[in-house]
Amino acid sequence: MLDAKIPSGPLENKWTDYKGHCKLVNPANKRKLEVIIVGTGLAGASAAASLGELGYKVKAFCFQDSPRRAHSIAAQGGINAAKNYQNDGDSVFRLFYDTIKGGDYRAREGNVHRLAEVSANIIDQCVAQGVPFAREYGGLLSNRSFGGTQVQRTFYAAGQTGQQLLIGAYQALERQVALGNVKMYSRHEMLEVVMVDGKARGIIARDLISGKLERHFGHAVLLCSGGYGNVFYLSTNAMGSNVTAAWKAHKQGAAFGNPCFTQIHPTCIPVSGDHQSKLTLMSESLRNDGRIWVPKKQGDSRKPNEIPEEERDYYLERRYPAFGNLVPRDVASRAAKERCDAGYGVGTSKQAVYLDYASAIERYGRTEASKHGLEQVSIEEIITMGKEVVKEKYGNLFDMYEKITGENPYEVPMRIYPAVHYTMGGLWVDYELMTTVKGLYALGEANFSDHGANRLGASALMQGLADGYFVIPYTIGNYLADEIYNKPISTDHEAFISAEKEVSRRLEQLMNIKGTTSVETFHKRLGKIMWDKCGMARNAKGLQEAISEIQQLKKEFWKDVKIPGAIDEFNPELDKAGRVADFIELGELMCIDALNREESCGGHFREEHQTEDGEAMRHDDKFMYVAAWEYKADHEWILHKEALHYDVIKPSQRNYK
Repeated sequence: MLDAKIPSGPLENKWTDYKGHCKLVNPANKRKLEVIIVGTGLAGASAAASLGELGYKVKAFCFQDSPRRAHSIAAQGGINAAKNYQNDGDSVFRLFYDTIKGGDYRAREGNVHRLAEVSANIIDQCVAQGVPFAREYGGLLSNRSFGGTQVQRTFYAAGQTGQQLLIGAYQALERQVALGNVKMYSRHEMLEVVMVDGKARGIIARDLISGKLERHFGHAVLLCSGGYGNVFYLSTNAMGSNVTAAWKAHKQGAAFGNPCFTQIHPTCIPVSGDHQSKLTLMSESLRNDGRIWVPKKQGDSRKPNEIPEEERDYYLERRYPAFGNLVPRDVASRAAKERCDAGYGVGTSKQAVYLDYASAIERYGRTEASKHGLEQVSIEEIITMGKEVVKEKYGNLFDMYEKITGENPYEVPMRIYPAVHYTMGGLWVDYELMTTVKGLYALGEANFSDHGANRLGASALMQGLADGYFVIPYTIGNYLADEIYNKPISTDHEAFISAEKEVSRRLEQLMNIKGTTSVETFHKRLGKIMWDKCGMARNAKGLQEAISEIQQLKKEFWKDVKIPGAIDEFNPELDKAGRVADFIELGELMCIDALNREESCGGHFREEHQTEDGEAMRHDDKFMYVAAWEYKADHEWILHKEALHYDVIKPSQRNYK
């Protein structure tokens, strides 16, 4: 069932050889071919702009009122690229190696090397579009450090890199819309993939304003709908982020890859109460200059500035001296949890650690004083100058923290704690980004392909834009070259009619439940089960309990959910109900996958499988594979395994010490 279609030959030549030998579609034939793109974040917008520029007829769908509201805007810290501007030893190979190692040797070499290769092209593309990357005094693009690496390769635009990159892709997309090459459907949600003769040939979408169902044909369908972190309810994802598009594809035959691989981000503002509907991220770039610590004394209730230096435990620097505060996200997250569970947590909840900028402010201040030739400078003046430098680099992040917490992070350390952020799992795709369904592709976070069991920081933007700008324009042609003889299928075709009827039946079933419990309540209950038993740490007993609890929750949902309003109108509660129903089914599969993978790797930490000092213990002899799950029926999946082969890198126990 699983053919990854990895090209033969040396690793560094695979992508070049593929591009040189793949099938092409001539310009006149491109104008006859229709492509549907679901989702217009970085992956979707860049793909739509690129395919429109090539001449394909593109239909792009987003459930927001504008592509500019895609969750990609929330990415703060930066985007990786192997340009070696710092002359600190970076290279395409090193980015490839860091990504494979950071993912705990659970990603494909071929895909990851291609990602590292095209990373430099992404920066050139975005600069040409006018993305305002930060620059050094001499005009060169600036770089900063990120977790999991020992070089500075992360390009950034203050703390709003995702937003600036999305604006660049959005401008390119809107140009194609204006030229008539792309037709934009905002406030539309995909609710089904239409299959004809075993190929994806279109979608059923719901106009979220009028409630009407629409049929749309495409010679190929691209899903660029993001990740599924909101299965945990509380996450750093936008509240609208969901799994529905990917899940509908999964139930039509697209295998789901590594669903249990969830990334926990170490620098999130801690939960403050039951009133919260989402969590706010503090960019990982803050670990570049900040130092993370807890008091050496358990239960220490003193204010952070009252705790002297010798009574502070800089535990990441202590445990991982080679990488210090820049260990990968999974390592930093587990270390924070361990300290808090051991009684060293801070704040009122004791579920937080400190991220301290005092030493960075002083260091920058002394550099500024030296630059200006100032020798007799008071510590107050040094700190004032240092704050200005930090403000320039991270100011909007510091402002956001102060608005949310009421505390000034220039004066007192931030309090942070890990939270669900990114999902490495997603629809299984081959080297061409095609799922197990012909003609159906998945790009960006919607697929599983590049990050293994843990994503390095600043690599999400890199993958989304790589897939959209530089990969899919080649790989989709390899498929569509054989489709030029197939005329567009009428949306009156029986496959479209039956797909629309199924969507309509499901919506009516939801509306006719007329229960007493809100959608939000069910979502919260699911989130608690998932976080408690399939979150930062998992064990067999908890996962078995979670599976039965989720199955029971599903029964209750379909008997007692309360959805006000009607189908044929603007009804956000109905939209949300459909998404939560899909999350419940996904949650069960995530727990099944986590229970099946009896090892610890990256973000998947099974308590039964750890080293003496609490590090993840892989079992390469049994689990060196991608878990690709095929849907069969309610509560029933079949596991297919794609073996992972490492020809260039030798898998070893990760060591950041």
